[in-house]
Amino acid sequence: MSPLALVTLVVDDYDKAIAFYTRALGFELVEDTDRGDGSRWVVVRPRALPGDAGPGAGLLLGRAKDDAQRASIGAQTGGRVAFFLYTDDFARDHARMRAAGVRFVRETRHEPYGTVAVFEDLYGNLWDLLQPA
Repeated sequence: MSPLALVTLVVDDYDKAIAFYTRALGFELVEDTDRGDGSRWVVVRPRALPGDAGPGAGLLLGRAKDDAQRASIGAQTGGRVAFFLYTDDFARDHARMRAAGVRFVRETRHEPYGTVAVFEDLYGNLWDLLQPA
């Protein structure tokens, strides 16, 4: 079986989401294809860390199409940390993200498994920035 390729994240606007994930989080834009019906196939992915075997899972940014989907924006996991972004240099990435306006909602902690801080994405989804021990 292959590794997980994509996870869908419901967003309100493609361009706003692309800007946040590429500029504030440093992801790469992998694909942005017009589907001809007003929707787009938009994939962003964290850049690989040195020594990674290959690209990790990407986010498929899906624009909400109705009220039910709009209601799920930012709450797709019921307030739990939804995503885990690994880093090989916590201090560097934490500082860069803060400078880019990313809001950290829990202070940095040093745990047996690594250094971690929780931040919100553009929509309020919670993420761990994590440097494994």
